Amino acid sequence: MGSSALSPQKVHSVFVYGSLMADDVVQVLLKRVPTSSPAILNAYHRFSIKGRVYPAILPAENKKVTGKVLQGITDSELVVLDEFEDVEYKRSTVEVFLTDNLEMLLAYTYVWENKDDSNLYGEWDFEEWSRLHKNDFLAMTKGFMEELEQPESKTRVATYESYFQEG
Repeated sequence: MGSSALSPQKVHSVFVYGSLMADDVVQVLLKRVPTSSPAILNAYHRFSIKGRVYPAILPAENKKVTGKVLQGITDSELVVLDEFEDVEYKRSTVEVFLTDNLEMLLAYTYVWENKDDSNLYGEWDFEEWSRLHKNDFLAMTKGFMEELEQPESKTRVATYESYFQEG
């Protein structure tokens, strides 16, 4: 067998725990909804952030974060997610527990960059976010994707701040 000129794209698993648990947000970003599995990330805590509607996670003993793993994420989709998470988060590799098949899996996730951020508090709630903020967040995400296609695109943080200050 000869080697093919086209090597297959590497695919990734990404643990999501906030706005990316909403299929419609993922659909806007990736133009598809990847296969996903419910998952738990142990030894982390999901915080609310003052002035933001999305959460942050940081390592924390005896805590856990429920979320899901998006599977089959391509390199180009990972670039979109990196741009979306912007400078506030650092992409890290973590071990997650898939609750549907009791498997451990290495996946990427986005960890809050500022470990000493005084704006982090409490516990972020996905159901509350879905009720109160999802529609506005979806509109902001669509604006971000339109902006991303421009040659001089704004960062996601700048898009977020301009959208939520107007709204």
